[in-house]
Amino acid sequence: MEVQQWWRLRFSFRNATMVVCFLNIITAIVLLHAFLTSAYTRNKFSNANTNSVQLSYIKESEEIRLAMLPVELIKRVREIEQEVYTEPETAQKKDTKQTAAVDLSKRLKDFRSLNDAASLKALEEWRKRKMERARQRELEKNGTISSQA
Repeated sequence: MEVQQWWRLRFSFRNATMVVCFLNIITAIVLLHAFLTSAYTRNKFSNANTNSVQLSYIKESEEIRLAMLPVELIKRVREIEQEVYTEPETAQKKDTKQTAAVDLSKRLKDFRSLNDAASLKALEEWRKRKMERARQRELEKNGTISSQA
C-alpha cells in the first residue's frame, strides 16, 4: 500500500503538468536560439560576400535610376497640387440641388432658343414621364404609409 501512495504522490497531475510546461519552455528556448543564430550567420555571410565590385555596381545603378527621374514633371505636378489646395473649394460648397437646377434651367433656355419643334416635343414628353414617375412614387409612398398604419 505504501508503494502505491508513493507513486500517486510522485506522478500526480500537477507534477505531470509541471514537467510538460518545463519541456515546452526548453523547446521554445532552443527554437528561438536556433532562429536567432541562423539570422545572425545569414547576415554575416551576406556581408562577407559583398565586395567592392558589387558595391560600385549598386552605386552606379542607383545613379542611373536617379538620373532617369522626371524631376521637371514632378515639380510641375507638385505646383499644380499646391494650386488646387490653395484655391477655395467653392465647387464643393455649392448645393447639388442648386447646381442641378441651374443646369436644367440652362438646358431649357437652350431648347427655347433653338425653338425646335422636335426638341420641345421631347422636352414635354420628358416632363410628362417625370411627373408620372413622381405621382407613382407619391402613390406608393401613400399606399405604404396607409398599409403600415
